[in-house]
Amino acid sequence: MARIINKDTTVCMSLSARPSNFGTRFHNYLYEKLDLNYIYKAFTTNNLKDAIYGIKALSIRGCAISMPYKQACIEFIDELDVSVQSIQAVNTIVNTDHYLKAYNTDYIAVEKLIKANHINNNTPFVIKGSGGMANAVIGAFYDAGFKHGIVCARNQIKGEALAERYNYKWVKDESTITPEQAKLIINVTPIGMQGGVEADQLAFSEVLINHADIVFDVVALPIETPLINYAKKLNKTVITGADVVVLQAVEQFILYTGVTPSDELINQAAEFARQG
Repeated sequence: MARIINKDTTVCMSLSARPSNFGTRFHNYLYEKLDLNYIYKAFTTNNLKDAIYGIKALSIRGCAISMPYKQACIEFIDELDVSVQSIQAVNTIVNTDHYLKAYNTDYIAVEKLIKANHINNNTPFVIKGSGGMANAVIGAFYDAGFKHGIVCARNQIKGEALAERYNYKWVKDESTITPEQAKLIINVTPIGMQGGVEADQLAFSEVLINHADIVFDVVALPIETPLINYAKKLNKTVITGADVVVLQAVEQFILYTGVTPSDELINQAAEFARQG
């Protein structure tokens, strides 16, 4: 039987410049399977302040935040979770009795992946990119005790600022990086993203991939990017963007509902969400 929306239905949402279907399908699938009286809808806005205050005024339980609102929304929030404080970027807002608390579940997801893959914090790493997701990723590695990091970014202003914040090194071109400095390589650029102009390209040179022990690509579509495919052929340890997307979405779901789905149900919801 189809779920019936009523006056007691709890509303969750997302705010993004370019809304996607993944979160909507993922959350609504779990609501239905767990018989929760919730509904999730994606939105965009041309008035961020009123949109955030609307969450509070209308008792919307939770809101996922995507670019370009991750930093701009902070001034309208009542409290910042520790996952936001160090990186100053929000991807989740939870409304409890008209009190808004901001989280970054991307940060939480990366934190969990570091632990799950037993990555030694003495491992030297290179992160390519300096955008919003780079803040969450590099913040998680820094807070996990990683001391030897390089930010490789073409945008000098953003790249240098990101590196300096965590006492890492910035370089513009990866050709200056030695294999010994890059035992873990992390792509947080759109290189390899489905539908992008660089969809068929490797995010790192073959030299760096060949010598790396761990390859991490935050690009979620496709699940196996050219970088991940190449690394798998070399039997490297790989972490995919799909791992991040699902983990962060589960963290959001738990924050909104207080319910922890089974691993089987999470996998089903993720598969359903990818088909939309």
